[in-house]
Amino acid sequence: MSESVFVRMCQIVGTSQQVAIRRETEDIGEVVERRVTPNDGLIEMISGSLREGFRLKGSDVDSMYWSNNHRVIMDMSQSEYYNTANTTLILSDSTESPPGFTLLQLLTPTTDREVHSACVRMNDKVYISSSIYRQLTCSAAIANSTVHGPCGSGVLGSKEYDTAFCFVSDIWPLSASSWTDSCHSWPDPEVVDDIVRNGCHFVAIGHSLGPQENEEWRISFSRAEYKLVSSMNHCQFLIYGLLKLFLKEVMNQQSEETNKLLCSYHMKTTVFWAIQQNTLPQWCPQNLLAGFWVCFKLLLRWVYEGVCPNFFIPLNNLFLTKVHGSAQNRLFLQLHGLYKKGLACLLQSSSIRSYIIDVLYKPRLSICTDESTMRSEFDYDVELVRESKKAISHTADLCGHTNAIHTIEQLLESPLTHYQVVTLQNLTTSLFRNTAFQSHNTFMYTNTGVNKQMYIADKTFCHMLKLAAKFGCISDMLYIAMYYYKTLRYREALFVMEMTKVKLAQPYLMHEEHVDRARYTEAVGGQSWSTKIRQAVAVDIVLYNEICYISELIPEQQSALQNRDTTLIIPVFVMLHFLEFLCYRHIDTTLSQAALDELQVLVHHDQGLYISNLSREISWEILGICQQITGNLQAALYSYQQSLTQDPFQNIHAATKKRIHDIVGTN
Repeated sequence: MSESVFVRMCQIVGTSQQVAIRRETEDIGEVVERRVTPNDGLIEMISGSLREGFRLKGSDVDSMYWSNNHRVIMDMSQSEYYNTANTTLILSDSTESPPGFTLLQLLTPTTDREVHSACVRMNDKVYISSSIYRQLTCSAAIANSTVHGPCGSGVLGSKEYDTAFCFVSDIWPLSASSWTDSCHSWPDPEVVDDIVRNGCHFVAIGHSLGPQENEEWRISFSRAEYKLVSSMNHCQFLIYGLLKLFLKEVMNQQSEETNKLLCSYHMKTTVFWAIQQNTLPQWCPQNLLAGFWVCFKLLLRWVYEGVCPNFFIPLNNLFLTKVHGSAQNRLFLQLHGLYKKGLACLLQSSSIRSYIIDVLYKPRLSICTDESTMRSEFDYDVELVRESKKAISHTADLCGHTNAIHTIEQLLESPLTHYQVVTLQNLTTSLFRNTAFQSHNTFMYTNTGVNKQMYIADKTFCHMLKLAAKFGCISDMLYIAMYYYKTLRYREALFVMEMTKVKLAQPYLMHEEHVDRARYTEAVGGQSWSTKIRQAVAVDIVLYNEICYISELIPEQQSALQNRDTTLIIPVFVMLHFLEFLCYRHIDTTLSQAALDELQVLVHHDQGLYISNLSREISWEILGICQQITGNLQAALYSYQQSLTQDPFQNIHAATKKRIHDIVGTN
């Protein structure tokens, strides 16, 4: 029996409910983004292990981007499906390319600067060069990225990221047409139909052994793979997770010569083939280790043969460029050495070693596999707050779209899970907030100052912000205070902040995963999600950089925008004291100084409870702004210098340096 390993893998990877929260919140955010992105817009899709539902330490953040008005077709007859007046057509030409790769021929004119610049002429036809396009788009999503495979890579905060600019096709590739015939037992026909109906992508990297490496593109089945992983039962998903752990903690630790030969994609491919080939009668918790062993033996055979067949295009050997010759032999000997140890080879995995000991030496040990005993209602609440917040952050560009609310209304009439309803609710509050501020800015810029019109407009904007606060969490009240400050109603702003402070002082407050579990459960356990979020949840303040909320932060927002960063994320307690300071300046200088003192104590002495490492940069910056406003230039200079030493997560360094220059210039 291997139930103890099942429990441990649920602790590491997540229970089925946690994984469902992660997938479903991202799914619904993606649906909204797709529906409201204009024809000439850019679509983002989170991919890789994060998208699949893993939250393993050290995992990369993988994203794919493509132009909504560019489409790849597989033959010329498919051009009739598209309006070439607003869609650029690209033809996949794989006649001379290795399996899994293709050339992309530009058929119609493009307005995309990078695509146009990447065009090369071959045999009197125009093709898009993958190598040129890759170089041109490497830093398009995040500045200062470096080329890694088909992606732009780097580190943002504590996370490594890979961003791939690619092309999309609504049509399933001809080279993978036989795949549908092989799906007899898995996945289900509905999943197969869904996969085929959603086509594929093309990422900017050619086959390294081919004659046209610089021009070729690789066919990516990232979306199809996500559908396959989602169709796994939880035991199969845990086996996939165990293989990823085993790769990182055991296989890649054997020697420096071989630790780059295998990757997580090989593990995923192994699981896909093992499930489809019916290598295990039952994929259930009791057979978790048996499933792992089946996959490991399949991988060992592939390494011996030097062939790892792509799941969709088996003729595409994923080992072709790395696992061959002497490197292949060394890798096989190392894996065979692990194989001879049997399941005891898992003792080398630091994450599950103690649980494997139980299985090996206490074979009769039986531990309950009921997931309800592994996680509480509280744990799922924490997961839902975190994941719905992430899903909303990926739809940052939606706040300017007037049809976004209408799209959400339509979605609410369709079948949705509880987690998706919560995500849509949070997205709606975000849209209300940002529409109110954006509309106010536009109105003040275009209106000549008719009092009645201003009064009606102001009432509408206030109503939207109050609606957002009614359906949102505690920290959403601070957006009302921001609006009152922006419109010079300082006493009203302070009144809202006093109410907010009372709620933020509750001992059961959940703030960015910091919470007293027992008190939270006692206060709101068993209640509706709407009650929980209104009474017990606070998150950091998100300002979209194309919208002016507080004029004092315009330089920081502009600095971030220059680096293609769409948001500023400000700790809720930092924003509270900042707003108090700004408002009291116009009412009571003593209380204004008291608010500044509280902010200073918070920024100087917080140990991560209220200010995360990634938020220290903006927190020191805001403290410096307040000190500079009061005329304490020496203290402000120190705060700005401290801001420059923090993790540059928010890309505000240009603003900080400008503020330092202004201070030094006045002395």
